[in-house]
Amino acid sequence: MGLAYANVELRNPRLPDLKTLKVRSLADTGALHLCIPEHVALQMQFEELQKREVVTADGKKMLCPYVGPVEISFNGRSCFTGAIILGDEVLLGAVPMEDMDLIVEPAKRSVIVNPDSPNIPQTIAKGVRRR
Repeated sequence: MGLAYANVELRNPRLPDLKTLKVRSLADTGALHLCIPEHVALQMQFEELQKREVVTADGKKMLCPYVGPVEISFNGRSCFTGAIILGDEVLLGAVPMEDMDLIVEPAKRSVIVNPDSPNIPQTIAKGVRRR
């Protein structure tokens, strides 16, 4: 399977007058979080919330800023999340993809809305117990 990309929009919900930013993001189901380069964080004026220890694919550990909130939109769906400032391109991890109910279509190397729920994002809440 080759690399899969998605065109997403990023917005800073704390600054509603700030324009959204359209970016091409690498979809990575092996990564959990949204990762953004430093220049995107600066442009969108995201606020650093804390530091996170990040383990990269080659096993290296590094301390990275964690910013937010970030609103991500794709094909009429959106979610709110935080982002790790890391790398030189936007990386869309499994958590925001799952939150928007998106899947990677390997044959086309693209991200699509889950065809099992084309009209509204679906989520699973089974196994949740009330106390």
